[in-house]
Amino acid sequence: MPDLTPAVPPDPAAFPRPVPDRPQRYLFLLLDRFTMISFAAAIEPLRLANRLSGRALYDWRLLGEGGASATCSNGARLALDGDLLETQRGDTILVCGGVDVARATSRPVLGWLRREARRGARMGALCTGAWVLAEAGLLDGRRATIHWENQDGFAEEFPDVTLIRTVFVEDGSRLTAAGGTAAIDMMLRQIARDHGNELASRVADQMIHTSIRSEDDQQRLSIPIRIGARHPRLAQVVARMEANIEDPVSPARLASEAGMSPRQLERLFARYLGRSPKRYYMEIRLERARNLLMQTEMSVIEIALACGFASAAHFSKCYRTSYGSTPYRHRGGNGAAG
Repeated sequence: MPDLTPAVPPDPAAFPRPVPDRPQRYLFLLLDRFTMISFAAAIEPLRLANRLSGRALYDWRLLGEGGASATCSNGARLALDGDLLETQRGDTILVCGGVDVARATSRPVLGWLRREARRGARMGALCTGAWVLAEAGLLDGRRATIHWENQDGFAEEFPDVTLIRTVFVEDGSRLTAAGGTAAIDMMLRQIARDHGNELASRVADQMIHTSIRSEDDQQRLSIPIRIGARHPRLAQVVARMEANIEDPVSPARLASEAGMSPRQLERLFARYLGRSPKRYYMEIRLERARNLLMQTEMSVIEIALACGFASAAHFSKCYRTSYGSTPYRHRGGNGAAG
């Protein structure tokens, strides 16, 4: 039997927002090829909050341009509740993005978001949905986050937005979650604020979400976990590489800063990563370049310089060696927007 035991009332000093006369409503704007996991991670905490409290605390609608159906990135289709409707007082719009978000963003969508923001709707975004809010000018002068794979292009495209590389960010009436399961943590925070920590914890328990992340938690796994090696000096060098893409640091200097000789550094990389420091550094820079190619309108020479290459010719040669295609052909075949 479902557990409908009411939650203990929240401490009014800690959670001053009263329970509204009507359910608090979330409008999910589903863009073409939106990411299913982010959408589910946001809507399920609302359903469980209703179930565990025994009350309709939250309501939601699925919207999209045309109002018929939306297709997510895994090919599944969802029926929509309607087109771009007018919001009510207290509504929150959550833009659900995914693959090729720029192509999925139309002028009517941008106009609707701007209009409803002027009417006072709270605006949020999941995964690449932050790109849409930024394109609409609704994140200018604010802090926001986006999936780590899209951060390089986002930072170049929207310099007026302060990019925070955490799982979610709340800046006033703007909410952004990085994607994947980050929406769970963002929605648990909303539930805790609306109805108390106990209800939020019970929702997390139902979802078997054993560690509720805060706004300060980073998106990516730690470097030792990502590279599969718990060696402090190796992690130090890799972090230094990742932080210096535009102006690469020489292997000799990397070794010196880590307190070892260049030969020791070579052996360390060969043992744990199976390649030289120079090759590993090149892979990091080319991955950054590929992201910029797919996500921005930057020229190839601009991308080359931003990733530490002295010329477009050298960049193109290295890129072709790694990816089997030149940057020009890769962009032409895949489009510029990620």
